[in-house]
Amino acid sequence: ELQTDGNRSGHLQNGELVFDPEINEEVVRIIAAQLAEIGDQFDKEIKARVVNDLVQHFLNENLSGEEITRRMSEAVEGLARAIPSDMEQEKAMLVLAMVLTKKIANTMPFLLQRVFSTTVNYISQQLHNYIVRMVSA
Repeated sequence: ELQTDGNRSGHLQNGELVFDPEINEEVVRIIAAQLAEIGDQFDKEIKARVVNDLVQHFLNENLSGEEITRRMSEAVEGLARAIPSDMEQEKAMLVLAMVLTKKIANTMPFLLQRVFSTTVNYISQQLHNYIVRMVSA
């Protein structure tokens, strides 16, 4: 699994960190660097209004996690349609979700945990197969 810093996640086994041996660490780092570069480009394209609208949803404690994930999905899909790109739709959506997470957390740092959890749920639900294919290729 790819972490936001470009490193792989692992788990502890007998007190030692163990990584999935089937995943090439260098490939994961290259993918992370490419995604970060794309994210920097998309960062300039995302309007403050989109971020502020999402912040308002995250501030609304009456919204369920499922509803917030749906709102995140709508925002990502809307941005993906609005940003002209010749890249795969799934890659654009993955990067946009990460950039939105960063922008929301920078705007309202106390929302970081809720925003991060929502983004992880969104990516797991919508883009999991794409990530597996990308890392396996």
